Amino acid sequence: MKNIGVGTTNPAKVSAIQKAIGPGATVYPVEAESGVSAQPFSDEETIRGAVNRARNSIGASHAGIGLEGGVVDTSSGLFLCNWGALVDADGREFVAGGARILLPDEIAYKLRGGGELGPLMDAYTKREGVRHREGAVGVFTNGLVTREAMFIHVVKLLIGQWEYDGRNRDKRGNI
Repeated sequence: MKNIGVGTTNPAKVSAIQKAIGPGATVYPVEAESGVSAQPFSDEETIRGAVNRARNSIGASHAGIGLEGGVVDTSSGLFLCNWGALVDADGREFVAGGARILLPDEIAYKLRGGGELGPLMDAYTKREGVRHREGAVGVFTNGLVTREAMFIHVVKLLIGQWEYDGRNRDKRGNI
């Protein structure tokens, strides 16, 4: 992959993609529409946002990558979730998810009341731009896992699936 469209200009996400793909590829960040609510509230909605961002960022690139963060309500509480999608120039689509952590009741309550995690985290930490740096996962893991690190993992899962599929397509003669 030489040219990759990235469906965001968020520094944490762009940096994660650059680090995951390594040198030799050019990343083109674009403001791509997710087509979902500002605060995705399920795996399905978060996946749809990632796929839409990937599709809306590919342009003339070899592939587009979309990353989306959301929350999932479970019987154990409200969990942070993160999903990524890669769509290549042939229209092949790959999806992968990241780690999950339970959000504190105070944050969960405000999210269920219609809040958005980014602004809530800024208010909670009394700092601006948490979503562009360590993210909620970084705050609630005491910096041991940052948003960038979590998304690096997701991007590697996407690229690995894409490479595996490409090799197997070659072996089957289906290209």
